Amino acid sequence: MRGGALMMYYRTTQAMRETTLSRQSISFTSPNAEWLNRKVNVEHEYRSNSEAVNDLIRRARGVEATRARLIEAELSGFTEMSREEIRAEIRKELRRGGELQD
Repeated sequence: MRGGALMMYYRTTQAMRETTLSRQSISFTSPNAEWLNRKVNVEHEYRSNSEAVNDLIRRARGVEATRARLIEAELSGFTEMSREEIRAEIRKELRRGGELQD
């Protein structure tokens, strides 16, 4: 392999090793099952139930991180930024880190 191809192979295998998938079995209420089915099979917003659930969890984690940072900033008293400015800064950082997608 050439240098570029070798580096791409290394990055791909590294990413695969870092992404460990855990198999889970979950149950949904009828309204949630219908919503999920519509998003996957009708609207094609997601390719699979797993993709949809992982996206929802990723978004919830982003909300938690934002809320924690806002509380930390408010309690510290060391900022002149408004809540909206803090929220915008956190969202920018989360997008940069791949933890938040629009």
